[in-house]
Order: sequence, then structure tokens, then C-alpha cells
Amino acid sequence: MAEQDLTRGPIGKTLFWFSLPVLGSNVLQSLNASINAMWIGHYLGESALTAASNANILLFFLLGVVFGISMANTILIGQSIGAKNHVLTQRIVGTSATFFVLMSTAVAVFGYIFTPELLSALGTPSDARAFAVAYLRIIFVALPVMYFYNFVMMALRGAGDARTPFRFMLLSAGLDVALNPLLIFGWGPVPPFGIAGSAGATLIAQTISLAALMYTLYRRRDPLWLSRKDWKYLRIDPGLLRLIVVKGLPMGLQMVVISSSAMVMMGFVNGYGSQTTAAYGVASQLWTYVQMPALAIGAGVSSMVAQNVGAGLWDRVSRIGRVGVGLNFVMTGTLVVAILLFNRQFMNAFLPDDGYAISVAKHINAVVAWSFVLFGVTIVLFGVVRTTGAVTAPLVILFVSQWVIRLPFAWQMQKSWGAEAIWWSFPLGFAVSLVMALAYYRWGRWRGVRMLPKGGPPVIAPLGDGVNAAAGPPPAPLSPPAATPAAQPERAPDDRRP
Repeated sequence: MAEQDLTRGPIGKTLFWFSLPVLGSNVLQSLNASINAMWIGHYLGESALTAASNANILLFFLLGVVFGISMANTILIGQSIGAKNHVLTQRIVGTSATFFVLMSTAVAVFGYIFTPELLSALGTPSDARAFAVAYLRIIFVALPVMYFYNFVMMALRGAGDARTPFRFMLLSAGLDVALNPLLIFGWGPVPPFGIAGSAGATLIAQTISLAALMYTLYRRRDPLWLSRKDWKYLRIDPGLLRLIVVKGLPMGLQMVVISSSAMVMMGFVNGYGSQTTAAYGVASQLWTYVQMPALAIGAGVSSMVAQNVGAGLWDRVSRIGRVGVGLNFVMTGTLVVAILLFNRQFMNAFLPDDGYAISVAKHINAVVAWSFVLFGVTIVLFGVVRTTGAVTAPLVILFVSQWVIRLPFAWQMQKSWGAEAIWWSFPLGFAVSLVMALAYYRWGRWRGVRMLPKGGPPVIAPLGDGVNAAAGPPPAPLSPPAATPAAQPERAPDDRRP
């Protein structure tokens, strides 16, 4: 499937059908992680499961570091496609691809060398540390593949194609699930690798899936594919890279705020022993499913708004946001009800029925799960405002809710509430972020922000004859004032309706 035009058609239907493959990809990714956790928890023990939980927190942090760059790339691709500027799309893809390869390699080398120190800083329990080192070092080897795989998936969604990422996520998850027991326990000539085998399965599965995805893009001559004549765009364009980093850094810092607070929270939980940590890890596995509708809708909203902003269709932007919030209430609310009704049954999939950990996990879930409805609304609102280039306010909102409200509450109230303070800090943090996000959406000036300055980005890309593009006319802006009779004014309509 090539790029899809998200600037026309009924908003509700378009958003639902675009978000559905994104949701499917999220389900597959989380189901894959959950099945791996089942193998580790049931057959390698609670210490191994604790190790995997600690390693995955670090992995989430490292993926969050580059999330913003990938998101800025996705938004720019959506806006350039909405504006029908194919050359700018190729420039964005080429610069971002080269940057991702270089950055992911550097992070992987650093992480592999300093794995023990990173786990010590996280406060990983001593009985789980050897497991965690073995697991996390293989994950660092896989990191460049994981980074680039994520980059290609998000670029395709920015172009309006959510189905292709789903198909290849299906391939990756299927391979990972099949390889996990083989590499953990061994079979025939394959020796048992223990917990390192689970990480190795992820490395092999994602490498094969990425190779197959790239071959598919090449065979169908996808608009995002850079053929030999387009390889000049792989040379980093300083102007575009500066724009992507300036806009992407605050979005990446949002993920860093979330993931770093999660690491601090994991440190709090680790203080209550391996069984409580295992219970928290299992509850977190279920929360990934509860979050998935909101994350899928947020991704769909971002892709749709990006193309509509690029096309100058501001009347559709606010409607997309309202429809997204409504879909979140229906889909996330349904999942929360199901999780609460079948709480113990879900926990039994990960933990023995007669252990202490399952009772703790069940209680954690009852306290926290419902508040993900609030989280979902915030994610959808952020998906709208950041697509215009308003990326600082969401960062400030997340920082306040996580580091000013949630973590101090959990830290201080542990003195009288114990671990209960940790669990109740989740609803408190989500409520604060929602109130602030609603206020910014209603009264903030995000509608007047632009991802690209007037006249387009300061692109300095080499041309085919070796002449610098800066010597010629500047590239066309994403929304040229006189491009069509329906061109929008430079400032968006001040539609304040939430």
C-alpha cells in the first residue's frame, strides 16, 4: 500500500480504520512481550522476571530518547505529503535515516559497555542482577535494528500507511514467540541460552522483519523508498536536521520524562523485594494493553492532523481532536472494564495462583487501571497540538505531573502509606496532566505555531550535479500562500472549542 490521503473523507471512519492497524501493531508488540514474560516468569523464576522488568524499563528509556526525533520526522513527512511536496519528503527521509543509524550505533555501544553500571543505578535486586546483565546486553546489540525498524514504521504511518507496519509487526512477533522457547531451553543442536535466549529471539525476529520490510518497499517502489538516484538525500541536510532536532528534542524529552520517572518508580518498588517487583512488572504488562487504544488513536490523530495542516485544512483539525477523544473513551473504557472484571484470571497467566505476588498484582491493578482513561484523553490532545509544532507545552505538562506531583507524592507518602503511595501516585499524576492538557488545548496558542517557518526549512541538500541547493531558489513552503484558491491564511482560525 502506498501513501494514503487523510485530508478527505469522513473523519470518524478514516480515523478508526487508520488507527485499527496501529492498535493491532501495539497488541502484537505487547502480546509478544507478555508471552516472553510468561516463559521467563513460569520457567526461569521470579528473579529472572524481575531482571527482565528492570531491563525493559531501561529499554523504554533508550527508545524514548529517539522517540521525539522519529515523531518530528513522522509529522514532517505527513505535512510534506499533505502539501504534495515529494522532494521535501525524500529529503526528510534521507536525513533522518542517516541520523538514526549513526545515533543508534553510538547508544548501543555505550549501553553495552556500561550495562552493569546502568542496572546498579536502577537499584536492580542482587538476586536478579546477573540475569539482567545477560538479557540487557543482547538487547543493546539489537538496539540499532530496533531504532531503525521503529523509524521506518513511523515514517510509513506519517505517509498514511498503517497497514504495512502491521503486517511486518505480525511477522516480527510471530518469529519472536516461536524462537523464545527454542533459545531459552534449547532443542537438538541449539543449546539453552536461558534469559539471554529471550533477548536473542527479539534480535533475530526484528532483523528478519526489517530486512523483509525494506525489500517490500524496494519492490513496490514506495514513495518513501530512496532509489539509487535519490541516494544524495542520505547525506545529512544541516537545515532539515536542525529543524527535526529542534522540534523533536522536546518530544523526545517527553518520553525521557516518562521513562526516567518509571525508572525512579521501579527503584521505589525494588525496595519492597523481588515478589513485589514481579507483581508490579506483571501489572505493568497488563497496563500496556490498557494504554494501546489511546496510543493508537493518538498516532492516528497525529498522522491525520499532520496531513491536514500541510494541506491547510484547519477546519478539520479540531474535529479530528474531538472524534479522537470520543474514540478513546469508548475503546479504553471497554478495556478497563474487562481488566477489572477478570483481574485475577489475567494475573494467573503470569504468576502462580498461590503466591504472594499475585495478590499484590491484583491490588495494584485495581488501584491504577481505571486512571488510564484519563491518560488516554491527554495522549489524544497531545497528538493534536504537537503536530502543529507546539511541542514545549506537552513537555512542561508531563514534567509537572510526573516529577513535581507524582514522584514526590510517592516518595513522601511511603513513610505513612508504604507501597500503597506508589500505586495511588498513578491516578494522581494522570489527573493532573489531563487538567493541564485540557487547559492548554482550550486556551493555549498552539494553533498559531508552525512546524516549518514561512518559506520552508533552511534546506541545504546536494543536487545531482553537485551544486548546493542553497545557491538556487528556496524550496516551496508546505502551505504556499498562493498555491491554490483555497489556501488558508498564515494564522489558523482561533477555534477554541475542545
